[in-house]
Amino acid sequence: MSVTTQTGFTNDAFERFLAERDEPAWLRDLRADAWKKFGELPMPSQRDEEWMRTDIRLLRLDKFGFPSEPATGVGVPDGLLTAGVALGGQAAALDSQPHQAKLEPKWAERGVLFGSLDELVREHGDLIKPHLFRAFDPGYDRFAALHTAASSGSMLLYVPRGVTIDEPLHMLSVLSDGAADFGHALVILEDGAEATLLAETASLSEDATGLHCGAVELLVGAGARLRYVNFQNWAGRVWHFAHQKARVDRDASLQWTIAALGAKLAKVNQHVALSGPGANAQVNGVMFTEGRQHLAYNTLQHHEAPHCRSDLLYKAALQDASRTVWRGMIRVDAGAQKTDGYQRNDNLMLSDESRSDSIPGLEIEADDVRCTHGSTTGRVDDEQIFYARCRGLTRKEAVRMVVAGFFQQVFDRITIESVREALGEAIGRRIREYE
Repeated sequence: MSVTTQTGFTNDAFERFLAERDEPAWLRDLRADAWKKFGELPMPSQRDEEWMRTDIRLLRLDKFGFPSEPATGVGVPDGLLTAGVALGGQAAALDSQPHQAKLEPKWAERGVLFGSLDELVREHGDLIKPHLFRAFDPGYDRFAALHTAASSGSMLLYVPRGVTIDEPLHMLSVLSDGAADFGHALVILEDGAEATLLAETASLSEDATGLHCGAVELLVGAGARLRYVNFQNWAGRVWHFAHQKARVDRDASLQWTIAALGAKLAKVNQHVALSGPGANAQVNGVMFTEGRQHLAYNTLQHHEAPHCRSDLLYKAALQDASRTVWRGMIRVDAGAQKTDGYQRNDNLMLSDESRSDSIPGLEIEADDVRCTHGSTTGRVDDEQIFYARCRGLTRKEAVRMVVAGFFQQVFDRITIESVREALGEAIGRRIREYE
């Protein structure tokens, strides 16, 4: 059941959406400016370098609209990443509207804020205003402008200076058939804070259509530590567009793991800015595609300050006629001496019809750095399959074992057992019989 107003993105629809929201004037002004930019900016096309391998001509934005009141009596599924995990808080949104949120009292008593950004901004606007859209550019492209104008069902995690949350927190965004999601995840860790956040997306049915036009902002203060897991698991007919950016300050640490299994087409910009000396970022990516899925991820490791380290590892396994595009860049500013940057993308082809485009790159303006990149693409080794089948495994079981081994290097980086197991099981269920 759809709960999104099917009026398209018109001026009248935007005015009605704005009038229904109880928000501070500064946020309403941001929305109005972004809506103007949305009308001025062209739709991305394959003439643009960033989009030349991603075709969105079949997308019809007028089939979707601004979020409306959600249907009553509609539940949300349980998260896949949280089995057996003692959580410090949970928040969920349904069709880009707040659904539920709770935070353990012991964390609330220490000043932690967690839950619906739509609701918290009314009470804590002065705290949120300097951070919201600090790492996100509303005018980057037409999807960024639309997200800023229509963002709803958004979520916030704010951890005060020096507070360590030793229990994972969980965010879940859910779409029903034909609905649109404009969720914005804002994570603020002040100096010396520490937290682990698990974020998931899901559809209410496997054949649901939908649109996600979202954003993630991770702001990691000096000496803070953030572990962030983002599991994209939309149904196979959902269009997924997102701008995701982190800013990591002096001597801070970020471990960012993405898993992309769902969506009809995904175009994601994932940027990490190392903005303070001694900052460290580890970025892990797992992608598994099937059918005619098209997943495109643009990653940027931006070294703005000296003595910083970044380490990116993306792995993709592709079956059927699916396709992945990865464009990675390590950018080192002139003052970012003593940079240590690394990126690697590995691709495992499970069929003759699948295709992977891997495009690593370096832009270095400093002269005292160590930056390397690499990419590999290959098929499943038939000798490995034969060896496994000789020992009683079926071909599907053998392929599943090979794929699990392929992803193990990324899984070994993930410190949360439930996340490792959930990702492994989700990928294993998707592997088909093939010859």
